[in-house]
Amino acid sequence: MHTVEFETVIGLEVHAQLLTKSKMYCGCSTAYASAEPNTHVCPVCLGLPGALPVINREAVSFTIMTGLALSCSIPNFSKFDRKNYIYPDLMKGYQISQYDLPFCLDGYLDVDVEGASRRIGIRRVHLEEDTARLVHRSAGGETYSLVDVNRSGAPLMEIVSDPDLRSPEEARLYLIALRQILRFIGVSTANMEEGAFRCDANVSQRSTDGSVVGAKVEIKNMNSFRSVERALAFEVERQRAALHNGETIEQETRGWIEDRGVTVSQRTKEFAHDYRYFPEPDLPPLALRAADTNALRQRMAELPRARIERFQRQFGLSVAEANVLTAEKPVADYFEAANGEDAKYARQLSNWISGEIFALMRERGLDIDLVHIAPRQLKQLVRLVESGKINTRTAKEVLIAVHDTGSDPESVVADRGLSQVSDAAQLEVVVRSTLDENPAAIADYENGKAVAVGFLIGQVMRQMRGTANPAIVRELLIEALEERKTR
Repeated sequence: MHTVEFETVIGLEVHAQLLTKSKMYCGCSTAYASAEPNTHVCPVCLGLPGALPVINREAVSFTIMTGLALSCSIPNFSKFDRKNYIYPDLMKGYQISQYDLPFCLDGYLDVDVEGASRRIGIRRVHLEEDTARLVHRSAGGETYSLVDVNRSGAPLMEIVSDPDLRSPEEARLYLIALRQILRFIGVSTANMEEGAFRCDANVSQRSTDGSVVGAKVEIKNMNSFRSVERALAFEVERQRAALHNGETIEQETRGWIEDRGVTVSQRTKEFAHDYRYFPEPDLPPLALRAADTNALRQRMAELPRARIERFQRQFGLSVAEANVLTAEKPVADYFEAANGEDAKYARQLSNWISGEIFALMRERGLDIDLVHIAPRQLKQLVRLVESGKINTRTAKEVLIAVHDTGSDPESVVADRGLSQVSDAAQLEVVVRSTLDENPAAIADYENGKAVAVGFLIGQVMRQMRGTANPAIVRELLIEALEERKTR
């Protein structure tokens, strides 16, 4: 019996909150994350009768910048529409969104998958307002929901991909690349954990011979990249099993249950006509001039792919090194600031940032902006190592001291007497006393155990408080060990 082979088809809808100071259609502050419920509200975002919206110009600019970053075309004319549906978190009973004339159309995002570049189409980027937030409570054996309107009306950008993704892993990599772009151009924090970057996935199966095409299923309630990948992987297997068994896939919306690792049916999927879109009568259509679009293009920061390529070209970094340094824009900025006008220590700075600086950030729970080591101080530390004034082991100690005290590396080295000792005569005294104290290690060396040298170097370094030049110590140790063998 012929076994039908299936191909996965995935499209993603991403909602990103924009980094504007005020809401989409009113002057209420968007800095409500830690505010008391229902304190950042006004008649407009409360949806009170007679309250009229006003377009947030910066939100429009951010949306167009995103479209440009995704190689979209920017139409000369756009408008807002009313999207009608009744949910308890929608204050007006409709959402001001965009339907047939969005700000951005027909772009793409290149994603690296297993060493190859995959181009994912971007169908549209449009602008709308966020909903209120439901807070679910329980008391006396009963459950109830409260509404916090602080989030209602916050600028929300929707980025809709074409159904070009073919696996859950590709979907995760696409989301990571998209978030990176939004952060680089400064339009959104794109933090999934805070709800500033939310994803709905549409997934279906089709047989490779075209004989079977399954219905599209939407998945919601995914709050991390890992959740997206897991939810899609579960849904792919669920749909394939159903199709193999001759069952029909219903077009529906399903929710991801993180604790159970499953998707569950929520409702049948709405179609566009269910929302009864019509042009928003309280807002004017927008004519977008080419000069304004070009000005926004000039305002944008360098995009991640361009910066990766430049780091390889300008600083001689590998693809892997450039990728690490450009994963977050503040890290890339820090690296460039540390290099300054030249690239003499680019490779060393790259290693220190991806090694010791990142380790410090993990240990202390810091972002790069909260690391108290200025870029110039890191370069000064690298100079001290490269000039031989301190060794790498001492430099790690100095790095922590710089962070904790704010002193420059040169001052730390001078104040703590940490300059590297390379004087052979001084080191020879310590080497010989170390050998006298460790006859077992000498015996190991004479029996061909090379690790004995490393142990002895460690003992010398301990006596010298890490200031000895390890290369000279090794040379002196081997010379002394060989001399003892001939006795």
